[in-house]
Amino acid sequence: MEIVRAAVYLSLCLSLLTSLCQGQRSPDTLFGLTDKELAALLDEDDSSVSLSVEKKASVIPRCDVGERCAMKHGPRIGRLCDCLRGTACNTFFLRCY
Repeated sequence: MEIVRAAVYLSLCLSLLTSLCQGQRSPDTLFGLTDKELAALLDEDDSSVSLSVEKKASVIPRCDVGERCAMKHGPRIGRLCDCLRGTACNTFFLRCY
């Protein structure tokens, strides 16, 4: 019985303390930032985001069967075009087969 009474008093004290502390928090801040700082973050132009969108929008041309689809530069292989459906770029011959 004593444990239940202590739990009730503890929950009552915590709820009272929580309601009192709600008034201490500033309503114009969010995560420690004021409205002006949040607006500055939203207005800031981030060039890296626009670059990633441009990269995704680029289109790789299609290659026919037998056309050169890649180029070897040292140990690396760079793609020149994308092979048609049902074919793949052979990394030895560097052509669509």
